[in-house]
Amino acid sequence: MHCGPSQKNLDDRCLIMSLEHCKQFLLFAELNRGAVPSFDAYPFSLPAVRNLERLEFHPAVTFLVGENGMGKSTLLEAIAVGYGFNAEGGSKNFSFETRASHSDLYQYLRLARGFQRPKDGFFLRAESFYNVATQVEELGVTGYGAKPLHDQSHGESFWSLLMERFRGHGLYMLDEPEAALSPSRQLAALVRIHQLVQSGSQLVIATHSPILMAYPDARILHLSEDGIRPVAYQETEHFQLTRRFMENPQRILRELFRED
Repeated sequence: MHCGPSQKNLDDRCLIMSLEHCKQFLLFAELNRGAVPSFDAYPFSLPAVRNLERLEFHPAVTFLVGENGMGKSTLLEAIAVGYGFNAEGGSKNFSFETRASHSDLYQYLRLARGFQRPKDGFFLRAESFYNVATQVEELGVTGYGAKPLHDQSHGESFWSLLMERFRGHGLYMLDEPEAALSPSRQLAALVRIHQLVQSGSQLVIATHSPILMAYPDARILHLSEDGIRPVAYQETEHFQLTRRFMENPQRILRELFRED
């Protein structure tokens, strides 16, 4: 099996692995359950963590979905920090800290990495992107577009990040990227995600957006009180509720506003 001219030294190992694994940057994350001090204490008490053993990632796109409070963002943060990203977001070159709020979950995770290393990478947190934009401005970092991020709206700055900063052949971890994007921009984001995948990138995305999670052949992992399980797109609550509402919004509204 051929893995490309820059991977000749990996040919023997590629013979016993799939081409997808040869290209994949992040294979899986395992919780060292024996080292956990207590599953009654945060963050180990979170449903997504309490039942976690191994989380396997798709070579292209993996979605973490579920209700608020299940631990999607905490888990994604731990994976990102464990891989070497700054807890508040940014690339591996970012090391700022405005508030020490991240958990120590990353210390209990074992990340299995692929043979290849990404040429690019970024951890996007919607809630702390303002801090990232400030660091970009203060450090004079280039590559985020011609217009300073703070001179753009929240949605425009997110879009500049996706279009200008993400260069491909990278590992991108995104926490609720839809937070600042209109429905039309979310559709455009699907195109951008596909471009990144076509350029050899891998993405792990925590989201509530039924638009984003429609990306073809992605692995959708549903986090609930019962643990983490893969689901089909049409099985997600996000898809089903959205479809029900759009089919008959007036009926749904009557049910919501009904006085018992």
